Amino acid sequence: MTTPSYETVLYDVRDQVATVTLNRPEHLNAWTSRLGAELGDAMAEADEDDGVRAVIVTGAGRAFCAGADLSGGEFGGGDAPDLRRRWPYEVRKPVIAAINGHAVGVGITYPMLCDIRIVAAEAKVQFAFVRRGAIPELASHAIVQRVAGFSVAAELLLSGRTVSGTEAAALGIASRAVPAVDVLGAAQALAADIAANTAPVSVAVSKRLLWQAMTQGVDETMREENALFGKVIALDDSKEGIMSFFERRSPQWTGRPSLDVPLA
Repeated sequence: MTTPSYETVLYDVRDQVATVTLNRPEHLNAWTSRLGAELGDAMAEADEDDGVRAVIVTGAGRAFCAGADLSGGEFGGGDAPDLRRRWPYEVRKPVIAAINGHAVGVGITYPMLCDIRIVAAEAKVQFAFVRRGAIPELASHAIVQRVAGFSVAAELLLSGRTVSGTEAAALGIASRAVPAVDVLGAAQALAADIAANTAPVSVAVSKRLLWQAMTQGVDETMREENALFGKVIALDDSKEGIMSFFERRSPQWTGRPSLDVPLA
């Protein structure tokens, strides 16, 4: 498979982990229409490639993303190529946001669409929209309150105040905060563990259920789990998972998220 090439995003696959890097370091990776389009295409590439087991999204340089590029007098405008589009929550593999530095505006609402967030302790994190005469986007009104609770969401989205990465983790916005120099390494270690030790179809099904459950009741989620459980354990990877456990060896997974994920 040919590695895609972009103007504002880097895409690299090593050891079954795709690393997608926002690559406008001279502008603190400020968001433009092109960057958004290329990021969406990179997510589609990772989703469609069964050789990718986990995805990391990070930023080049000292920031993750300083928000929309306002240099043109608007929010992240400019020309955008017509490319494939996937959001992180639509990718059938875990997507880990390695927030290596400041994350402002779309620089934090985009990572909220990821499954896991590891943030630099010293980073500045800010849902700044109401301080710019705009409103938060990318479903952040729903996601932030489900992740961190209504009061935390209201405080952060309605005040637009800046918090540190350490406080963001304490509030539940991020999974954990570590020193900036350790962010990418922590994300890589987690991605490597997922790639080596988890069944790809099981992970794809579990991720889909997690995101669906954000808007479902307990009973509906349980019905879907029950319907899918029997289908998943009937797959070859379930047998391999049990055999590798008893034989004390690494599992050799053969399931393909692109083809083998069952429907409820």
